[in-house]
Amino acid sequence: MQKLVIIDGNAIVHRAFHALPSMNTQDGQLTNAVYGFFAMLLKLLNDLKPQYLIVCFDRPKPTFRKQMYVGYQAKRPKMSDDLAPQIDLLHKVLERAKIEHFEIDGYEADDIIGTIATQSAAKNLQTIIVSGDRDMLQLVNHKVLVLAPISGITKMALFDDEKVKEKYGLKASQFIDYKALVGDSSDNYPGVSGIGPKTAAELINKYQTFENLYAHISELPQNLSSKLATDAEQAALAKKLATIALDAPIKINLEKAKVGKIDKLGLLEAFKELGFKTLIGRVLNSDSSKNMNKPKEKKSNDEQLGLL
Repeated sequence: MQKLVIIDGNAIVHRAFHALPSMNTQDGQLTNAVYGFFAMLLKLLNDLKPQYLIVCFDRPKPTFRKQMYVGYQAKRPKMSDDLAPQIDLLHKVLERAKIEHFEIDGYEADDIIGTIATQSAAKNLQTIIVSGDRDMLQLVNHKVLVLAPISGITKMALFDDEKVKEKYGLKASQFIDYKALVGDSSDNYPGVSGIGPKTAAELINKYQTFENLYAHISELPQNLSSKLATDAEQAALAKKLATIALDAPIKINLEKAKVGKIDKLGLLEAFKELGFKTLIGRVLNSDSSKNMNKPKEKKSNDEQLGLL
């Protein structure tokens, strides 16, 4: 089965920014997040050997979840002034390398990823989502896996159905029901007050779904049923907020997403300008880069050798 790797751009670039020390170009531009992102990207290409690659990003404009709940993500800290310019720089390098990437106003990267994963599964591809966002686990099935960084940008854990069950005591399909009960402090929305992760997992395991739990609320001890009844409305809202959209207005073109369409020379030129000497060596010496596109250039051979 052919493989598509989808990278959660914002999640990975944030992780790289916080994991790596400051790096600068000769003119003083910070580049540690960009360096870390591409270090991981090259490792993914080399280790997973996918036929297709897509990167997805959030947009700064409010999403449909903000319309549902005005407090959504209201307490998230402002992006660091040292990181914002690097995201713009990352986009420029992706453009030069002709690496397929998407962002859509009104939708989070999660929704674009969920939509693409659904479309790729329909095309009988194995999809591997690379993200530290545990909300992605709801997308796991026999064709969709989540590869999550757990330490820095190199140590990773691969989540399939069995791994999700082992880690959280839940099926991947039950993850949004679980989030409905516990809420999400990072996205600033509540679930059911007084119900923590352990109780939530036990309830969802017993009743299988959020809806079936509420259908049997009378069977529960009074203190528990009272909590569920009191916060029923906000729990239902939490489930909607936690649910990744699978119908974002996007249609993937696998031809454009081919790893073989990546402009190897454009990538090398960008790395040279940024001073990423180690990454240049990895591109030149890795097996995965052999499949990248090598477009004919007007530059002389001597000029091209200058990249090395």
